[in-house]
Amino acid sequence: MSFHPLMEYDRAKFQKSARHTVPEGPPFALTPERRAQLDEIVTKYPPDRKRSAVLAALYLVQEQQGYLTANGMRHIAPLLDMTPAEVDDVATYYVMFHKAPVGKYVLQVCRTLSCALNGAERVTEALSEKLGIGIGETDPSGMFTLVEFECLGACDRAPVVMVNNELWHECLRPEDAGQLVDAIKAKGAAVFSGCHLEVER
Repeated sequence: MSFHPLMEYDRAKFQKSARHTVPEGPPFALTPERRAQLDEIVTKYPPDRKRSAVLAALYLVQEQQGYLTANGMRHIAPLLDMTPAEVDDVATYYVMFHKAPVGKYVLQVCRTLSCALNGAERVTEALSEKLGIGIGETDPSGMFTLVEFECLGACDRAPVVMVNNELWHECLRPEDAGQLVDAIKAKGAAVFSGCHLEVER
């Protein structure tokens, strides 16, 4: 006799992976300049720890082609003494790596607790309505992609939007989200408030 309840499993669905593979993409090789950058980064680690440079290598691939592809990851794997599957594991774990083409400005809205309590969901909704796209989509002009992001570490400045893993806009109210989009279209990156920690240095 068991005290555990009887669990019914659908054998056709049990342990079925929902993981999606990254697109193959066009043939890929780092430019000589980016390869030199990677070689320099690798020297900062012991020879048997080349794989420690994998995040930097993935950023170099993404900078070059705008997003990650299977061919891009296969290219850097042997440079770091890794298998393509190991590189893929890293790339698919982190949300800052794009697995498909994205817009010129990737609007990354923080959705973690402090931002959520201060209206991040409404900021996302306002951006979505203004751009006419859903989360994870790119607008028809190819200028904007909208995504949700985990904690950006500026809880006292919530809601926070990071742009292209680098630019920063803090304290964005839902009612101002549409104006931010218009300002970006008119003035580009100059409109972002920046991280107050960087600004106040």
